Amino acid sequence: MKQEEFARRRLQLMKMAGDGAIVLLRAASHKIRNRDTTYPYRQSSDFYYLTGFTEPDAILALVPGREQGEQILFCRDHDARAEQWDGARLGLDGAVEILGMDDAFPIGDCDDILPNLLEGRTRVVYSLGRDTSFDQQLLGWISRIRAEVKRGARAPGEFISLDPLLHEMRLKKNREEVRAMRKAARVSADAHIRAMRACKPGMTEFELCAELLHTFYAAGGACAYEPIVGGGENACVLHYVRNRDALNDGDLVLIDAGVELDHYASDISRTFPVNGRFTARQRELYSIVLKAQEEAIACIAPGVAWEEPHRKASTTIAQGLVDLGILAGPATDRVEDGSILHYYPHKTGHWIGLDVHDVGDYQIDSQPRELEPGMVMTIEPGVYIPAGSDCDPAWHGIGIRIEDDIVVTRNGYENLTDAAPRSIAAIEECMNA
Repeated sequence: MKQEEFARRRLQLMKMAGDGAIVLLRAASHKIRNRDTTYPYRQSSDFYYLTGFTEPDAILALVPGREQGEQILFCRDHDARAEQWDGARLGLDGAVEILGMDDAFPIGDCDDILPNLLEGRTRVVYSLGRDTSFDQQLLGWISRIRAEVKRGARAPGEFISLDPLLHEMRLKKNREEVRAMRKAARVSADAHIRAMRACKPGMTEFELCAELLHTFYAAGGACAYEPIVGGGENACVLHYVRNRDALNDGDLVLIDAGVELDHYASDISRTFPVNGRFTARQRELYSIVLKAQEEAIACIAPGVAWEEPHRKASTTIAQGLVDLGILAGPATDRVEDGSILHYYPHKTGHWIGLDVHDVGDYQIDSQPRELEPGMVMTIEPGVYIPAGSDCDPAWHGIGIRIEDDIVVTRNGYENLTDAAPRSIAAIEECMNA
């Protein structure tokens, strides 16, 4: 993403916040994994969206109308010894020259400088409650200003949540963002194809997971979320991440995995036979899920209600399960009375972008929002029949999910992840080529 795009976003947010406001946002911190080791660092999606900055220990302050400079970054300055251990820092000079900030100060000076930026502002635009340590720091600065009221100081009198403003911006992706997501989708599709071709009875779930990770890391990416590789009964656990069991001949394996590339996520689910050939029962159930997904995707267009793909998928799955005798009819009743939830317990999709479960409201004034160009969503119907289900035991232990990433366009949609085989014929051809 070009720095001009990050600058445009900051200007748009300041315009939305209005004169008299100050917008504050803190970068993500390192998280301890165990003892003195940390998890791999990943910048806050909100902070990255506005800055493109990927270092910890930073605060962004946007101060509309401030003559001395509206866009200010508090960050770590250069430190030769620290950089020898942990790598180069952008520094104060880089914050101005590379990120395009109006000014930059050492993060250690925020206690002295930020109260002066807050003083005289009428409102603070900030995500209160998300970062408790910074909440306390901010409230301390405001208390300090209030203590000086008799000397003419003016503290902000209003707090406004940053999330509705910023997350509505993030919900609709521009061309550069869609291009980045298209690239991530292609890498993820390649990973799923690699897994299909590598799969064989006797492998373990973690061996198959390693095939995915090879493709992700070889492309310079990382996991957008913890991969799910569930064979047989494990596919019926929606968020199965143990990935330790053997893959057995005759079973299906469900993979839900996507790469994060250039900070943008992808999210693909594919289900295929361990031995490369679907059984008759697996074909019947898989065909129902695939039909549900195709019908849900086909209805996506600007102006369509967010709930419509889920409604179509649920209706199709319910009818399919009734036809197979897994549910008793009529199908519409099984949707209305919730019986379908025994076998299809989740929604048909979610927003996706910088976060795999991306930000943005699903309802406006208690009504499902309408889709708009630039929104990107997953479509992921599934059927799961764990052992002990109230149906013919011959169906037990089958879990199927098919998931793709769909961008809403002016005239309909684009399936970003369509390169990963979905049909029975395409999967078997890929696995047995």
